[in-house]
Amino acid sequence: MLHTATLLSNGKVLVAGGYNGSWLSSAELYDPSTGTWTATGSMNTGRTAHTATLLPNGKVLVAGGWNAFASVSHAELYDPAKGTWTTGMLTTTRYEHTATLLPNGKVLVAGGYRDGSLSGAELYDPANGTWTNTVALTTARNWHTATLLPNGKVLVAGGWSDSSILSSVEQYDVGLGFNASWQPQIATFTSPLSLWSGLAITGSKFRGISEGSGGNTQNSPADYPVVQLRSVDSGRTTFLLSTDWSTNSFTSAPVTGFPPGYALATVFVNGIPSPSGILNISIPVPTPTTVTNAQMLPNGSFQFALTNTPGALFGVLATTDLSLPLTNWTALGGVTEIAAGRFQFTDPQATNYPQRFYRVISP
Repeated sequence: MLHTATLLSNGKVLVAGGYNGSWLSSAELYDPSTGTWTATGSMNTGRTAHTATLLPNGKVLVAGGWNAFASVSHAELYDPAKGTWTTGMLTTTRYEHTATLLPNGKVLVAGGYRDGSLSGAELYDPANGTWTNTVALTTARNWHTATLLPNGKVLVAGGWSDSSILSSVEQYDVGLGFNASWQPQIATFTSPLSLWSGLAITGSKFRGISEGSGGNTQNSPADYPVVQLRSVDSGRTTFLLSTDWSTNSFTSAPVTGFPPGYALATVFVNGIPSPSGILNISIPVPTPTTVTNAQMLPNGSFQFALTNTPGALFGVLATTDLSLPLTNWTALGGVTEIAAGRFQFTDPQATNYPQRFYRVISP
């Protein structure tokens, strides 16, 4: 209990730490495509009541927590590509705090508890792996919430302060220091946005006030817009490739591999973020489908394919007894979209069964 679960960029879920009679340092990965759990590298410090934040580079920042009757001063960075953790150090030990990924890529850690409720806050910079103190909360608090707003500020609400429940709220302004007249503005955008479709945005000031330069006659234009999508639920981020842009418009390449649901769309120009727009990443409606290319692979796995609406979601159920109701079939996981509208599923467990039946379902 009191562990964290983080949806990674590769679609797997990282579960880290927690308590089961002792403070856990272990971590494991859940793969929704197969419904299986596998162990991954352990943290250097066991902990509960910590935070886990998915960074834009795909790594996960675990900060603070509680271990053996003491708050934890260590932060650790998980690398999904290697399955390993590296250790850093918070400026203040804390647990029951919040951690919020800011539009500039830094992480705001605020409040928490250590011998009493804390008002202190600090920033983690993934560019250099450092922690620095920032302006403190007006009211010390733990067990509060922190929400990134479309204007880039962070709303901190409620919580507990030593001996009382709080009703107060406050906002944190990252203070990027730009003039408001330089800030790009979003007027319209595609919503709902179907997966495998391009995002179209209109607005103003999508070209910046300056360009980069190499210090000679070879200019390096850098005043073009960069658009970020950030999942409201998981915090997962991606930057969209552009197929066309101008001072007042931006059109992206098809959006793929991004979790459905609400997302923040932000236009960055010269590093200056626009106020974000909230759009809905929708799941396309599937059409009736036929399974093709069903085959046994040399390793004993069973594989089949199908074609359907690009971006549609499918799952697979299996049984060895067709008389059983669907509620008693085994959920094997999701079907992988290997190209636009082309789907494939592989069952590595098929080798364990002399006969197995499958059903493809859609949410």
